[in-house]
Amino acid sequence: MKYAYEILGRGEAYRGFFTLAEYRVRHELFAGGSSAELHRLCLERGNAAAVLLFDPDLDAVVLIEQFRIGALAAPRGPWLYEIVAGMIGAGETAAEVARRETEEEAGCHVLALEHITDYLCSPGGSSESTSLYLARVDARGAGGIHGLAHEHEDIRVHVVPRAEALAMLADGRVNSAAAIIALQWLELNRERLLARWHGA
Repeated sequence: MKYAYEILGRGEAYRGFFTLAEYRVRHELFAGGSSAELHRLCLERGNAAAVLLFDPDLDAVVLIEQFRIGALAAPRGPWLYEIVAGMIGAGETAAEVARRETEEEAGCHVLALEHITDYLCSPGGSSESTSLYLARVDARGAGGIHGLAHEHEDIRVHVVPRAEALAMLADGRVNSAAAIIALQWLELNRERLLARWHGA
């Protein structure tokens, strides 16, 4: 069911790599009537695409490791095991970004691309949405350090057996949302994917 809301005003507290927008809003209440005027901050930085790379012949996934400023206070520190991801630029589709970032961040080529879902990353304070994919790749020879120098990327590539990746998920070594969702989706859908790919 859709409910009514009204944007009473919008300003910007900050504009740079991202925008911190200030909203004044009012919305319909579940019990009837309208809320008071609410003041809310929203981080606006565009949308992203993320892709889990899977080699069915090796039964392995490709994870990347990099420094993340948002994880400075995380118990395991700011170097995270993640999946390939990037921001969607003007004129790009999410699928195009998934393919491009796979080459740039992991040095792999997408053989097949499966859309998993689109999800809101942190809707309590951010407008960002991520389009999540799984890509079939040939991970033989994958590894090393990748990333674009002009973006100061320093990305280490790991080819990880699927069972070990699930163990990393269980013990918290994998702790970013996109990777968690994608690994769980792969576990639920792997047999269906293998049947389709091997039947192609």
